[in-house]
Amino acid sequence: MSSGGDFCICTSLLCFIILKTILVHAAGDSFNLEVSPDPIVGQLGSSVILPCWTSPPLNTEALEIRWYLPEQFKVPVLLYRDGKVQETQEEQYRNRSSLTLRSVQSNGLKDGDVSLRLENLRIGDAGVFHCYVSGDKSYDSQVVTLNITAVGSPPVMFPQPVSDDTRLNVSCRSSGWFPEPSVVWKSDRRNLSIGGTSHRRATDGTFSVQSWTLVSSSDVQQVFCHLSLSSEEERRGGIDIQAIRSPSAGSPSEGPWKALFLTFMIFSLLGLLGFIVYKYREKLTGKKTDEEKTDEETNAQTTPLMVLNDELIKKLRKHAAVITLDRESAHPDLTISTDLRAVRDSLKYQPKESGVFPYELCVCGDQTFNAGQHYWEVELQLNNHNPKDYWLIGLMKQGNYHLPDKSALTPSNGFWFLCSDGPNGFHTNTYDTSITLSFSPKPQRLGVLLDYDKGQLSFYDITEYKHLLTINTKFSGSVVPLFNPGVGDPCPLKILDLSEPAEASDPTVPLLDSQNTA
Repeated sequence: MSSGGDFCICTSLLCFIILKTILVHAAGDSFNLEVSPDPIVGQLGSSVILPCWTSPPLNTEALEIRWYLPEQFKVPVLLYRDGKVQETQEEQYRNRSSLTLRSVQSNGLKDGDVSLRLENLRIGDAGVFHCYVSGDKSYDSQVVTLNITAVGSPPVMFPQPVSDDTRLNVSCRSSGWFPEPSVVWKSDRRNLSIGGTSHRRATDGTFSVQSWTLVSSSDVQQVFCHLSLSSEEERRGGIDIQAIRSPSAGSPSEGPWKALFLTFMIFSLLGLLGFIVYKYREKLTGKKTDEEKTDEETNAQTTPLMVLNDELIKKLRKHAAVITLDRESAHPDLTISTDLRAVRDSLKYQPKESGVFPYELCVCGDQTFNAGQHYWEVELQLNNHNPKDYWLIGLMKQGNYHLPDKSALTPSNGFWFLCSDGPNGFHTNTYDTSITLSFSPKPQRLGVLLDYDKGQLSFYDITEYKHLLTINTKFSGSVVPLFNPGVGDPCPLKILDLSEPAEASDPTVPLLDSQNTA
């Protein structure tokens, strides 16, 4: 009796295993792929997930998964086969593509989730991607459309009086857009007609836009330029017309304008006389203060001085300086690696003001320069993280260890830098203003060249082979490298050792608080 019962149990168990195997094979024989019906939208320089999954859910660990561009089946964006991602791949997607989860609830390949993740999005990534899954007896393919967008820099407004009447020609300029933005002009009272709009394609594929409108200075108080890709992706610039209204807008021979015009002319002549006397005095003495020289001679040049290639990068690296961090100059809320090459904000840091770049979180290099050419590179992206959003890199006069706020960061005070302030864009400093810049994609590795004798500090995007900015100034005394890792980025700012191959930095080097010893 006992042996008969055991036989029944074994028979039932065997039937169950056979039935389960049949069902699994049946599922493997028939499946469909599902994708998002709407285009996926990704921001330039960021990451995006292209969702694709099997229906019904099917373990795809043993199947072939292939993501490819139209007519590029044999050179895929990503190929998974024999249980692993293969080396065969479109070169432009190497180290930028991976299989990922389409949601936190997904179990990945075990549930048939074959979604693709793309990092560091470029303009050229926009288009159609094929999701293809193949088993022994069944396969399916679907397409996912990817759209790329980039929100440009805040508009810069330029008013220009029209000589023959009381109107103003107000122009609006912005760069770093994709696709071309729409332009709307408004006043504080109504919508304004557009005089004209032009778009120009930059080398990185983004668009710069310039638009203008005519307004009457007696009819409006404020004028606004709205640039947008959608209602959620908009930039706005504005200008107060009445605040810049010229005295010549009315006739100086009518009413009180005559007295105002005469007063203006008298003060203009006095000012001109004073300027002539000042210039004559300068010519006699032949001297200027160092601050006057520094301020007057500092300007920023963003037009490319040269197009980078591997040979030119080798020439830059011939001037490589060994840069390490000076722990004693570091802000107490910075964390510095034991090899004195990496720095980041510490968890205990509390910003003085939310949403404002932490200019005080600085540390200097331990090396000083007072002549010659010196070059270094800084890694701004580690592992699979996106490039850092917040950082400040440059030079400062030796001894200027305390940075109270942005207003103190001027050439006359001994500071020259390039700063990335997240959604507020990039900016640098000159003697009279802070210049806002637009770079796309975000730099992953920054090269810095100091030519002390020529008074030049140049910045290069080494990954994209681009010259970003050259600051022309006049240095005096010793200067030191300046670093600020910003707040909130997942990875540190890392100075590369150019005596070794310039690969991604080692994330295993431990970080210590700046107050600790190495």
